Parts: sequence; C-alpha cells; structure tokens
Amino acid sequence: MAAASTALDAGAALSVSKTPWQRIGLRFKQNRLGYWSLILLVSLFALSLLAPLYSDDRPLLIQYEGKWYFPIWSTYAETTFGGDFPTPVDYLDPYIHQRLTAAGNFALYPLNHYDYNTLNYFSGAPNPAPPSHENWLGTDDRGRDVLARLIYGFRTSLLFALALTTLGTVLGVLAGALQGYFGGRFDLLCQRLIEIWGALPELYLLIIFASIFEPSLLLLVALLSLFGWLGLADYMRAEFLRNRTQDYVKAARAMGLSHWKIIWRHILPNSLTPLITFLPFRMSGAILALTSLDFLGLGVPATTPSLGELLAQGKANLDAWWISLTTFGVLVITLLLLSFIGSALRDALDMRLADRVQAAGGTLL
Repeated sequence: MAAASTALDAGAALSVSKTPWQRIGLRFKQNRLGYWSLILLVSLFALSLLAPLYSDDRPLLIQYEGKWYFPIWSTYAETTFGGDFPTPVDYLDPYIHQRLTAAGNFALYPLNHYDYNTLNYFSGAPNPAPPSHENWLGTDDRGRDVLARLIYGFRTSLLFALALTTLGTVLGVLAGALQGYFGGRFDLLCQRLIEIWGALPELYLLIIFASIFEPSLLLLVALLSLFGWLGLADYMRAEFLRNRTQDYVKAARAMGLSHWKIIWRHILPNSLTPLITFLPFRMSGAILALTSLDFLGLGVPATTPSLGELLAQGKANLDAWWISLTTFGVLVITLLLLSFIGSALRDALDMRLADRVQAAGGTLL
C-alpha cells in the first residue's frame, strides 16, 4: 500500500508540473512498441530520401586523368571518359568501368549500382532474374533492380501518403470547423452538399481521368484529396459542435474575440484528439490506395517506382517469387509500423485510460 501510494503521489506531482501536451508525449514514449515504431519508420523514410547516395547507376565522384567529376550532380558524355559517342554515359558498360578503374583513375560507386529505372543490358541471365551478387533481390520482368525499386517505391508511397494526408487533413479540419462552429442552416446546407459529393463514384472518376490525362502522382493526389477529407470533416464537426457550447468559448465571445481567433486559438486545440489519432491510419489508407490503384494499372506510370506495380509484376510472374515476396514484406512492415504508431497515439490521448492506470498505482501520466 505504501509503494502504491508513493507511486500515485509521484505521478500526481509530475502531472501537475507538466503541460497536457507534455504528458501526452510522455505517455506515448511509455508505449515502447509505438515509440520505437515511430523511430524506425522515420529512420527508414530518411534513408529512402538519401537513396541516390547508396542506390544509383552513377558513381558519386570520379577522378579521371587528373580531373574530378561528380556524375550525381552533372551529366557527362561518353566521350569524356574515352567513349566513341557523345551520348550520356552508361556507367554499367564494362568498357567505361574499365576506363574509370584503370591505373591513376578512381570511381566511387554507390553500394547498390542500380537506379529504379536502370536496365542492365550486360546481364547474362534472362529477366526476371533471381537474386545474385549483381542484383541482390533479383530483377523484374524488364530487367530493373528489385532492391532499387523497393527503396524508391517505399519513398514514393510515404511521400504520397504524407501529401494526401496533409491535404485531406487541411480540407477536413476547415470544413468540419466551419460547420461545427456556425451550425444552423449553414451546417445543414453543407451537410447536404457533402452527402451529394460523397455519393459520387470515386473509382469511376479515377478511371475517367486516367483515360483523359496522363497518369501521374500529382494527379492521383489531387483526385483522392477531393474525397479524402469527408470522413475527417464529420469528426471535426462533432468536436466543434460539442466544444462551442463550453464556458471558455462563451467567455471568448464575451471578450469580443473574432470568430477566427475563437476557432484557431480556443476550439481547435481542444478538438485535435480525433485528428491526431487518425493521422497514422489515414497514411495507411493512402498507401493502400496507391498500391491498389497501381496494381490495377490506374495509378502512376510504369516508370515510377511503386509497390503496387511490383505486386502486379509478381502476379504476372508467379515463378519470380523474389518480386512478390519482398514487395509484400515491405508493404506489411510499413503498415504494421503505422498501425503500432496509431495505437500508441490513441492510448496516449485517452485521458480515461491514463486516469485508470494512475488510480491503480501505475506510472502512466
């Protein structure tokens, strides 16, 4: 009893000395699975942004005949290094490689010698080729390195998810905040318009636009953002409808604050719980949407690295197990990390859970 009382008193003292957001951060850190999942996902994303430094078909730097060259920043002609044609250098060409590594010359290659669109014309195995010392995870049916396409495809998926989540969050918060704050006829009119907009067949619109415009990542972000804010707007509307009747909002109105200041400074900070909780799950949904559309051929062009395109190749080449197995593994790990992060955020923002643990003598703040 004494130990439980001491822990309870210590937890209460810490709760008083820290702000609500600091206590939420500490509770999130206490969830080790979610905390380390966030660290791992951010680290992998940072590494994917630096992919040209360790997975590219161009050397990082070259010393050739006493001069320094930086192919990662500039494009050089084949004649620069003793070739016969004034075309861009193919650094995988055995002749060019021999020239660059001859006595007195030096070339620093990335760890993986392939970019996501590099075709190895000098490979002796038919495509798709199994894993080897040249292509660590094999090649796809066009001869492109699977490892490079996985690295860049992972980066593409997270960048797409971040862009789609950001746009959807901004639109959803704006629409839900205005509806919930003003209410009345304005809210009723907006709800009817949202119901009409939500009833539009999103997949059919994607098919139509994909047939009219050239597929691109920006086009997908724009189209999916038009519908991705609807669910979040409902949650924000409910939070604003509840919080606008609180005493602190009435006091702010009595002080003569503008509607914008009341929304931004007072109601929105107290309505962020569903917003923050859903962010990892919205990113998971965005990654699955991009993967599904690419798998169906309605997403980005084939030259863009994509997990969905690799899964489609794995389906078309069932004997090339290295394509589908590695891609499925990357997709599952990414979604699991986001799921663990979302669960940790949900528990950290759940004040009732914190109160139950603290009442039981735990250390959850």
